[in-house]
Amino acid sequence: MEKVAGWCPAWHFALLYWTWLFLFTFGFTGAEITCRSCHSQVKPQQQHPQQGLLMHLRTDREEQRRFPREKGGERGQGAGMEAEDAGLQATLATAPEGPKFRGWETRRSTKELENVNGESRPRAAAAVPAEDQPLRGQGSPPAGGRPGPGRRRRSRIPRAAAVPGGAAGREPGDGGAARFGLEELRLGSTTFALAGDSAHNQAMVHWSGHNSSVILILTKLYDYNLGSITESSLWRSTDYGTTYEKLNDKVGLKTILSYLYVCPTNKRKIMLLTDPEVESSLLISSDEGATYQKYRLNFYIHSLLFHPKQEDWILAYSQDQKLFSSVEFGRRWLLLHEGVAPNRFYWSMMGSGRDLDLVHLEAKTVDGHAQYITCKMQNCSEAIRSKPFPGYIDHNSLIVQDDYVFVQLTSGGRPHYYVSYRRNAFSQMKLPKYALPKDMHVISTDENQVFAAVQEWNQNDTYNLYISDTRGVYFTLALENVKSSQGLEGNVMIDLYEVAGIKGMFLANKKIDNQVKTFITYNKGRDWSLLQAPDTDLRGKPVHCLLPYCSLHLHLKVSDNPYTSGNIASRDTAPGLIVASGNIGTELSENDISMFVSSDAGNTWRQIFEEEHSVLYLDQGGVLVAMKHTSLPIRHLWLSFDEGRSWSKYSFSSLPLFVDGVLGEPGEETLIMTVFGHFSHRSEWQLVKVDYKSIFDRRCEEEDYRPWQLHSQGEACIMGAKRIYRKRKSEKKCLQGKYAGAMTSEPCVCTEADFDCDYGYERHSNGQCLPAFWYNPSSLSKDCSLGQSYLNSTGYRKVVSNNCTDGVRERYTAKPQKCPGKAPQGLRIITSDGKLTAEQGHNVTFLVQLEEGDLQRSLIQVDFGDGIAVSYANLSSTEDGIKHIYQNVGIFRVTVLVENNLGSDNAVLYLHVTCPLEHVHLSLPFVTTKNKEVNATAILWPSQVGTLTYIWWFGNNTEPLITLEGSITFTFSVEGMNTITVQVSAGNTVLQDTKTIAVYERFQSLRLSFSPNLDDYNPDIPEWRRDIGRVVKRALVEAIGISSKHILVAVLPGLPTSAELFILPYQDATGENKRRTADLEQISETLIQKLNQNLVHFELKPGVRILIHAAHLTAAPLVDLTPSHSGSAMLMLLSVVFVGLAVFIIYKFKRKIPGINIYAQMQNEKDQEMVSPVSQRESIPNVPQSELMSPEQLVDEKLEVQPIEQLQAMVQNPRKGNATKVVWTEDFQKACGSPRGFKPRPEAEVFPQLLSPRAQKKSLPM
Repeated sequence: MEKVAGWCPAWHFALLYWTWLFLFTFGFTGAEITCRSCHSQVKPQQQHPQQGLLMHLRTDREEQRRFPREKGGERGQGAGMEAEDAGLQATLATAPEGPKFRGWETRRSTKELENVNGESRPRAAAAVPAEDQPLRGQGSPPAGGRPGPGRRRRSRIPRAAAVPGGAAGREPGDGGAARFGLEELRLGSTTFALAGDSAHNQAMVHWSGHNSSVILILTKLYDYNLGSITESSLWRSTDYGTTYEKLNDKVGLKTILSYLYVCPTNKRKIMLLTDPEVESSLLISSDEGATYQKYRLNFYIHSLLFHPKQEDWILAYSQDQKLFSSVEFGRRWLLLHEGVAPNRFYWSMMGSGRDLDLVHLEAKTVDGHAQYITCKMQNCSEAIRSKPFPGYIDHNSLIVQDDYVFVQLTSGGRPHYYVSYRRNAFSQMKLPKYALPKDMHVISTDENQVFAAVQEWNQNDTYNLYISDTRGVYFTLALENVKSSQGLEGNVMIDLYEVAGIKGMFLANKKIDNQVKTFITYNKGRDWSLLQAPDTDLRGKPVHCLLPYCSLHLHLKVSDNPYTSGNIASRDTAPGLIVASGNIGTELSENDISMFVSSDAGNTWRQIFEEEHSVLYLDQGGVLVAMKHTSLPIRHLWLSFDEGRSWSKYSFSSLPLFVDGVLGEPGEETLIMTVFGHFSHRSEWQLVKVDYKSIFDRRCEEEDYRPWQLHSQGEACIMGAKRIYRKRKSEKKCLQGKYAGAMTSEPCVCTEADFDCDYGYERHSNGQCLPAFWYNPSSLSKDCSLGQSYLNSTGYRKVVSNNCTDGVRERYTAKPQKCPGKAPQGLRIITSDGKLTAEQGHNVTFLVQLEEGDLQRSLIQVDFGDGIAVSYANLSSTEDGIKHIYQNVGIFRVTVLVENNLGSDNAVLYLHVTCPLEHVHLSLPFVTTKNKEVNATAILWPSQVGTLTYIWWFGNNTEPLITLEGSITFTFSVEGMNTITVQVSAGNTVLQDTKTIAVYERFQSLRLSFSPNLDDYNPDIPEWRRDIGRVVKRALVEAIGISSKHILVAVLPGLPTSAELFILPYQDATGENKRRTADLEQISETLIQKLNQNLVHFELKPGVRILIHAAHLTAAPLVDLTPSHSGSAMLMLLSVVFVGLAVFIIYKFKRKIPGINIYAQMQNEKDQEMVSPVSQRESIPNVPQSELMSPEQLVDEKLEVQPIEQLQAMVQNPRKGNATKVVWTEDFQKACGSPRGFKPRPEAEVFPQLLSPRAQKKSLPM
């Protein structure tokens, strides 16, 4: 039976409907966008090169989780409507164990926004794609991100899913009709689709703004599998985004564009960078992207840094760590410096505006250290550059920000931080004595003051906030235990927010007993208080929340993405207006998040939504635009004209749109907004232009405004002044236009609230600032000199930027006093780089430091320890240090004495002076006998290096022998080939040499000579000697037909060329000798015959034939020491007895034979055994061939020596041991024993040519 599928229209239509709904709802994920047309309040010199807005479209949710930062993406820095956000979210890099430094600059947690309006960009890194920016600074940083110094606004990316809220996700106004208009209004809008770019998943947008209607959009297809961009399109609009023109034909149809840059000081100048994997080129436009010129590059750009004032000046950082400069907007480039640290180069931008062409950079030295360098952008040669900080600094620690320069130097396992204010000399930053920071980050340098976050030794997930004096040297605590969190990219974020438009106002989340609470300050951290919760909720019901048990808590993450608002926002043009997400209760929570607004600078708050919304500012903050956070398509938004008290519903699109983000028109009025999104997950980019001009009837006039006075819980004096601002009346819907700022500002009379505790003082419960236990108020500054004045602190200092006058100002201000004379105390002498080593012949800079006393009026005496001493009558000649050059190596005791008429003090420094170790040679015999002491010597070049450590490795031993001497003695108890390695450590340099030594009980050796023509080709280097040795060995093996295992050839150093031939016993796998002593003698005789007949030779090169000769036999067979009872041994014993009797008789009648004593003494000298010399060149003279012994002379000498050897052998009889004056040889002693109390005579170092065969049983060294 068959089954036939039938047609059921109802089921099929239902299936199609649910499939369409599923794809429409869940098949799309939001895109991320980075802005090139966004404002920023960072100072110009802290700003990154301008970039556009970047969107990342992901086609599935899993891909979004896997690729939080795509390689082709970039970070922006301001944010259209969010660009003026003054929020300050300090993000720090993840800290490794132990002391660390993150480069001081604040960092963002996600995509960095860019400023193209010239306001400023934190660093060159902002011009780099986000995926290329390391999240660290000090160090080495996780790959993929790039830190940038300066103030930055930061926030998490808003959630892609629907945010839980009240009323089961109902629209705003449900249950609150009085606050939300139910009538749906229509905004004027147009929609444009970027046709043909549906596959593109990234977009970068630049909106010129400032009365310009031009918008540029660069879309790209980034292939995650290939890790590169495969397609790109460039779009341009000249009517505020109503229509767009595709410009691919103007830049080249086959050109793949990767990045878009905009000049911060002239928005008409555009720079496009091609994909370096295809070509390395720049496309430059001077007419807002209408036309382009292409310029080839000979390097790959990694990041750009535009000058904040000169529009054509650019610094470019290449992928191979080179820094280039251009004064023609990239048309021509000049190599400035190599080995520059990533992200550590800055334009010089001081308040005075001097030295505009000065570049600050951190560069690596040849030996791998980091150094702070300044030079001109057109010339950075060694003669021109300067080094403002003496000595080296930690890697990735240089930060130049406003009038301050920061570096770090780690010593003794602790980081030390140094600051230079207005390019003056560096001073060490002074934190409370026992802060002991593990991590430090500079949050801001606004208003001539440093705001820093410090993680102290006992903190893990919190930081302490410190605020400095004007010079950035002395820091006092502003707030403890500020919450920090881990960002999506592994970086650390600190919950701190600076409210825009009101100087000195900050919000911070502090951790108290494992609960996080939000605090507010109006005087730069002098006083903090909790936030008062709203009196009623969204429905008008009363909220029962009593301080300090219950308060309002806010999330302080600002958006890094201009298309999405963060958790909190404020504007300079809307002072006092703050919008944030948070909750009411005992602590900050991630659940039940609502939206709140404050119109009076945080004094009171109102709830505006029960779900998270993106709230944007229009018309200088006169209009708030709210758009719900949701992953579903939307077509409505909400507008408020009265600072969030009431809201009206508007539609901006005829069809629901998956919103990727929103970008507002740059400039002051901001009346045009572009919504970026998609109708479905497969559709093209949809750009919806929304024009808000139609909702305003007219421009505002004077009577449309009312005065508003800034206050803090009723206190009108904020930062020493009363400020009255102008706000539009809530019932008026007129267009504000340009922001006028504060109406009036009147200084206040100084009170105790205008003063903070000075360095070394702490505020107690009674409000007084008293000295900390570790601080001595009577200690004077070390810079204080007799006759000068110093400021004697009262324990208080005025809050920086506070404008109060009179009142208690005189009482709390530090008083100038004359510097009294004082005896020197706390004297220290250090080197400029903090090291205790120096190189011979190089300048060493000594710094003299004195904790107390008048150094300028004291006598300074310095003894360098090498016989040279200097004296100074004042410090003026030693401000840059005392320089000295050591001509010899060694350890020198440097002493310094400082004295005046009140006393004296001294200090000592032990300096190790070395010279670089270049070569190590291990001198070792080629062959030795078993259980025989062998001398090994390490020969160094140069010979005088300094303090050295020798590490000796023997064979396969896992534990080395460590000595301070370059020569050792040792023995081998096992036959075979053994290796010896010596390592010589000199400072950071370790060199080694390895040699092999053969160990046997018996062997013979023969000195070889060569044809004189070989000397013409002898360069006298080890490599040549090894190669010639192999050739000679091969020729000998071929001549006599024996195994190569029996022969070892070593060519000796020096001229004439000679070699040592060793005839060795060969052992098989069973360990038995294949050759006996007689066999070795037979091989030796055969070799000598062949050599004397000129039958052994080799060809050095075509036409050059080298003969090998036997110079003379230099070693006889060794005595067999193994037990044996053979007949030959008995015969030898009888011979010894007879010889002994003969000697006894001669001794009795020695007076009658006058020549015997002299002969015995001469033979005694000949019988001294040879020890391996220290240096072959020194121990082996060059003996001409004519002076060598002939074979007949050698045989005669051998026969002549035999009676003496027998004479020596007689003394093995103890009874006769004291009856003769012969020499006890050490070999004989080991074999046969020695008389009681016997001490062997030291071995003499003699030349092999002059030794008897007995004395030459030891071989020459290598």
